[in-house]
Amino acid sequence: MADYLADVKKYDAGADAAVVEKIVKHLGIALRNRDSSLVSCTDPKELDRVKANWIAKKLGVTDDAKASAAVEKVCKAMSADNTKSRVTFYYLAAKDLGKLGSL
Repeated sequence: MADYLADVKKYDAGADAAVVEKIVKHLGIALRNRDSSLVSCTDPKELDRVKANWIAKKLGVTDDAKASAAVEKVCKAMSADNTKSRVTFYYLAAKDLGKLGSL
């Protein structure tokens, strides 16, 4: 858990540990596999899954333009990081959409 929080804090110094923990619990078994614990910004299918499964289903944002803008913004923010943690990616997307409080 501390590793996930430390990674999120690279992008948001005031990250809420409770919110990060909720995201970790939500992702569960996906975090055990290195490939599924990361997000690839160069894979359109991957980004579509993030929009469908995280942004639409979990966060309740069904506006595709808003979802796409959030994903694009997070990809740019994390562009220097070759291994984009799924927990950090989801946290930043939720923050961008103003949904951290609803987790």
